[in-house]
Amino acid sequence: MTFLVLGILLWWVAHLFKRLAPDTRASLGDKGRGLVALVLLAGIILMVIGYKSAEAYDLAAPHPALRGINNLMVLVAIYMMSPAAKKGVLLNGMRHPMLMGFGLWALAHLLVNWDAASFILFGALLAWAVVEIKVINRAEPNWQPGPKGTLAKDALFMGASIVLMGAIGYVHTIVGPTPFGG
Repeated sequence: MTFLVLGILLWWVAHLFKRLAPDTRASLGDKGRGLVALVLLAGIILMVIGYKSAEAYDLAAPHPALRGINNLMVLVAIYMMSPAAKKGVLLNGMRHPMLMGFGLWALAHLLVNWDAASFILFGALLAWAVVEIKVINRAEPNWQPGPKGTLAKDALFMGASIVLMGAIGYVHTIVGPTPFGG
């Protein structure tokens, strides 16, 4: 669990660095982007290693219907993390669609993974998304949505989200439990 927690901490620090230490981040210039990317990559690697090596024991058994709800939530999350907010109509007035989609993804995973490592990982990532939204809103209170796109773009991104969900599900089945049952 040490690697898991360390990876989560690196994720939080790298993402909040710009907001919590803006002068330090600005002094790094363009090189700071590479440094943040390396810290994020290290965090992701540590989270994966820590999660895969954690003892797997369920604290309780989730209801089988939650798998379908999880899959629907993940599909919506993928759509929310697409460019639909800038190019479509449906998400146009939403300030943080990517962060809210990420939070929805984490919440969906909490619905079906009832083990300690999952509670730590997905709970921490959900909490990060909420904190990140609050920090951004405090730093930039005057936000206005951009121009609306088209419903055709929404349909395009939903179609792409379905295809991406299938690809992610396929890879997920190879490296871990199948998200689609069976």
